Amino acid sequence: MTKLNTRPKKINLNFLSDEELLDLRMCDLGVSLAGTFVESRIELLYEELAERGLAFRPHCWLSDEWFSPDGVPGIAIPFYLAHPRLMRLERKQVLDVEGGTHDWCMKILRHEAGHAIDTAYRLRRRKSYRETFGRVSVPYPDYYRPKPYSRSYVLHLDMWYAQSHPVEDFAETFAVWLRPRSRWRAQYREWPAIKKLEYVCELMQVVKTERPAVKSRAFVDPLRSIKKTLREHYEKKRAHYGLEHPNFYDRDLRRLFSDKPEHARNTTASAFLRRFRTELRKSVAKWTGEYQYTIDQVLSEMMERCRELKLRLATNEEQTRRDVVVLLTVQTMNFLHEGNHRVAL
Repeated sequence: MTKLNTRPKKINLNFLSDEELLDLRMCDLGVSLAGTFVESRIELLYEELAERGLAFRPHCWLSDEWFSPDGVPGIAIPFYLAHPRLMRLERKQVLDVEGGTHDWCMKILRHEAGHAIDTAYRLRRRKSYRETFGRVSVPYPDYYRPKPYSRSYVLHLDMWYAQSHPVEDFAETFAVWLRPRSRWRAQYREWPAIKKLEYVCELMQVVKTERPAVKSRAFVDPLRSIKKTLREHYEKKRAHYGLEHPNFYDRDLRRLFSDKPEHARNTTASAFLRRFRTELRKSVAKWTGEYQYTIDQVLSEMMERCRELKLRLATNEEQTRRDVVVLLTVQTMNFLHEGNHRVAL
């Protein structure tokens, strides 16, 4: 198995409380990729590249998030995937563990491998690349406005991520092409996106005969160099995904709940939302792809406003639960179309 990076000094994270963990600096976590489930998935990525005839192997290291840096053909992997205790903390802090399942991790690795091979062979400098995916010189956005029904882009990661920027369009297209047993020719046969997939397929036939132009094995922002504490990291991360969420108007809430005297003995709206909070959050996340943390912030706002308005259930719980899911989904989609969606990776 390929050696990824040297194992640092260990700390027994299992014996630390959440508060003790949050006060640790990231550089003191003492975790590495060696021996983790992520290491085996990196090896699986290498096998997939080999099956496509590609000799390129992006090097990997731990950092604070997923990314493939400009100028370095490698992949940074978030620290929490290196230890089950850190994965539990991640879920508790932001409600999701990005890349925490086998399929999710492989999807992200294929996507980031697309960025890495783009860098290694300087693919974006080719005229044909720009003609296919667009100018990479356009500013990289903090937010993007997806068009959910567009067939000009492949569907790989959530939130129509290929639409965020030309380099993401390439990485997503590469990931779809790379996936084993991918039936992309049939799946995208009637889509304009098929031209992008055919281009990537042809381009990779050329790449496999070339040597990489960029061979840097540098580690950008490696975990061992990050001095901030986990508490500081999560405060920033929650602010990143918790702000700019959709506003719920009193009219919308009054359509679902009531403050009329005849409903005064019914369950309060805030108690109802609190009871089904996890179920509602997961349902909306499943259908919209939005971060559970963002949706949870919206639910908190709804509960607070329901308390202020003294709202209670006006219909049976089952119907109300269905209506709340619809409201949350519609508001989330409106939020995306307004162009305020936070780029995920």
